[in-house]
Amino acid sequence: MSSEENIQQAADRLWQAWQAGETTAPIRDLLDEGDVAAAYAVQEINTRRWLGGEERQLSGRKIGLTSKAVQKQLGVGQPDYGMLFADMEVMDGEEIAFSRVMQPKVEAEIAYVIAAPLTGGFITMVDLMASIGYVVPAIEVVGSRVANWDIRITDTIADNASSGLYVLGQSPKRVGDFDQRMCGMVMFRNNQPVSVGAGAACMGSPLNAALWLARTMAKAGRALGPGDVILSGALGPMQPAAPGDVFEARINGLGSVRAAFSKD
Repeated sequence: MSSEENIQQAADRLWQAWQAGETTAPIRDLLDEGDVAAAYAVQEINTRRWLGGEERQLSGRKIGLTSKAVQKQLGVGQPDYGMLFADMEVMDGEEIAFSRVMQPKVEAEIAYVIAAPLTGGFITMVDLMASIGYVVPAIEVVGSRVANWDIRITDTIADNASSGLYVLGQSPKRVGDFDQRMCGMVMFRNNQPVSVGAGAACMGSPLNAALWLARTMAKAGRALGPGDVILSGALGPMQPAAPGDVFEARINGLGSVRAAFSKD
């Protein structure tokens, strides 16, 4: 098991990178190979720092690495989770300063907004579906504090699952209004298609991913509750962003959402 001293050092390294707006070396040299529990301990240290300073508040959770295509891109084989903070939210089409996210990449997702608490010893799919207030399309702008995206599973987990920003669509649907599994997705960059996928690419269904997250959060002591956003995971391969890029994700039956980057 990774030592508490090394876990703290890893947390400090990432915290300093966040504060300075500069990338850092991977932190996996400080943790035992594949020590996922230690990586989440690093994430939790910095989550408490953000919340303790009263400068951020939780707005939800994200699940990452649900798409086989994204797992292949990053060389990992399991999902992970991270915290969403209110200051990460960007309005649909609002210009994003390119420097706001380190090494930004973009992916299209389905977002669930929770209306009832998801607590208890064992959360079922019925519990999850009953708790969802509405569904919207989403774009997640992921970023990495680790230089050159040189990450393994412990690096990305410790780095808050490579969280950056998120954009929610503004035409909410009920969970039964469209086929979560078979809905197709196309993401455009500057009006050119760059990523395609479907709900089934996300752990067989985005609802499966959301259920995994709800159960995991309940066990971790950060259960989902009313108003929380769930970013359920990428429906297709993520794409790098460049200054001036405009992304639009269209999901069948759910609508569209845009993310626009400044030119400098």
